[in-house]
Amino acid sequence: MPFLDRLQRWADERPDDTAVVVAGKRLGWAELRDAAASLATAAPALTVLAEPNSTHFVAAFAAAIAGERQCAVLDPSWPEPLRDALTARIAETVPAGCLGSGLADGPPDSPFLIGLTSGTTALPKAFSRSRRSWQLSFESSVRFFGLRPDDKTLAPGPLAAGLNLYALAECLYAGSEFHTLESFDVGDAHAAVSHDGITRLVLVPAMLRLLSERGLAGGVDASGVRSIICAGSKLDARTLEAARRWAPKATIFEYYGAAELSFVAGAGLPPGRSPDPGGTGIGKPFPGVEIRILDDGGAPVPEGRDGNVCVRSGMVSDGYLRDDDGGATLQSFDGWFTVGDQGYLSAGVLHLLGRGSDMILTAGTRVYPHEVELALASVPGVAAAVAAGRADELHGQRVMAAVLPAHGGLTCTQLKTGVEEVLARNKRPLDYYLLAELPLTDRGKLSRALLLEWITGGDPRVRRLG
Repeated sequence: MPFLDRLQRWADERPDDTAVVVAGKRLGWAELRDAAASLATAAPALTVLAEPNSTHFVAAFAAAIAGERQCAVLDPSWPEPLRDALTARIAETVPAGCLGSGLADGPPDSPFLIGLTSGTTALPKAFSRSRRSWQLSFESSVRFFGLRPDDKTLAPGPLAAGLNLYALAECLYAGSEFHTLESFDVGDAHAAVSHDGITRLVLVPAMLRLLSERGLAGGVDASGVRSIICAGSKLDARTLEAARRWAPKATIFEYYGAAELSFVAGAGLPPGRSPDPGGTGIGKPFPGVEIRILDDGGAPVPEGRDGNVCVRSGMVSDGYLRDDDGGATLQSFDGWFTVGDQGYLSAGVLHLLGRGSDMILTAGTRVYPHEVELALASVPGVAAAVAAGRADELHGQRVMAAVLPAHGGLTCTQLKTGVEEVLARNKRPLDYYLLAELPLTDRGKLSRALLLEWITGGDPRVRRLG
């Protein structure tokens, strides 16, 4: 089961209480149950949802996973040919089978959700997840984040994104009120925080920075927010400082997870606690999760040495769909699963360094761009940073970094001085650049390869600092 039995329970016990609010449009628990039940009668074995945030989306998602049905959620902003190609490929993997009737959960070990994650292939990789894996995830995350029935959660991003879709389902499971917007808008999010009694935010770091900095400038009261949950990348010092000032009573959580692995490790920063500037520590394992660091041959590495972050838990997905990414399972070492992220353990805390493919080998030292970027993000005046390695005859690869200034200008001396206490000497950049804008892919992801193209091609959006 994921949450349909819980939805039935809340609808019976609290029919008129608010379950979901999308851009001001409200659904009570009984309304949501009835809307989902009416859609479930005609739902096929596979439903592909590709639509913007709405109350209809919420009801359609609940209906799409009733019985033994499966649902795939695609980003509606993706080009139509991409969505069509993904739909066709996913449809080939879903058997007809017995669907079941009514709004009821299917067998715990049956697949119900087909997730998508970016990969090395032309199309995003598709993987399946069982009902049991999400139930275990709910039990773990509700305990870890302290989700309460009286919480009001705002996840202002698209429900097509895994972070927000999970937050919706987690709230339905816990009987806790869920809010979202038709599309992300700072003003609309501030209005929800100010007027709807939001106590909990679930969002990515870029959204948190915007809400915090503009909220401080505009006098938006966030004193009622009790918890902030961030994922997608580690929070930099500037974002943490702004969030702490804007929501002074909130515990700020950040965690590491992967779509295929679910939750892995995380930590909460209580009110008044100072963060570790430039640190790579992400926290201790989630409840029910074991972590090992293994080398490429599957052997354990000593504490403090980096290697593949490998996980064992009941929350891990069933693996990739057949013929997807060259195999049907995640990479594993005797039951320990990894997606290729690198890190190390120290005193039980996972330190996340980034993907092995991004590693820079310079003068015999292994440098991960992620740790350089975190160090630079803690320097006053830096809004964002990107690091990469460039071929070099003397060093093998040369560490270089580019920064986007928060305001005014930045000098090379400021940047060098700013990382002295955070980065070891052999990991510090040798060249610094100033950016007019961040090098992003067409899907909005930071691209180190694009940065190198800009530098080698003399692009005007990047300028070397002397």
